[in-house]
Amino acid sequence: MLWIKAFHVIFMVTWFAGLFYLPRLFVYHAMSTDKISIERFKIMERKLYYGIMAPGAILTILLGLWMLHAYAWAAYKSALWLHLKLGLVLILIAFHLYCGYCRRQFQRDQNKHSHVFYRWLNEFPVVLLIAIVVLAIVRPF
Repeated sequence: MLWIKAFHVIFMVTWFAGLFYLPRLFVYHAMSTDKISIERFKIMERKLYYGIMAPGAILTILLGLWMLHAYAWAAYKSALWLHLKLGLVLILIAFHLYCGYCRRQFQRDQNKHSHVFYRWLNEFPVVLLIAIVVLAIVRPF
């Protein structure tokens, strides 16, 4: 089970690396005016989303579910920290999907937001990471 936990953390780090970097690419993409840069950002965003973020997310979630099943959900069903963590993971999944929506908007040249919006968006996964790690390690409740 320790191997499963280790790979869960490895893929979580991979997923978060993408969640930190993709909104940063959106910042630069929103600021771009020349066609060459715009096309380059489209390629980078697609490869990051489908090549790193999606596999990281899927494997993180699958391994997390495996651990949840293996550690007997019955033992943890009353653990508030776990319910909060799982709720934050659902929010993280929604954020991931929203990033995919933004990526598609850029792909179609239909972005409606400024680089400032994406600078703020870039901070959201940091808050989630801190909360999820604290809940998983400290288990304050």
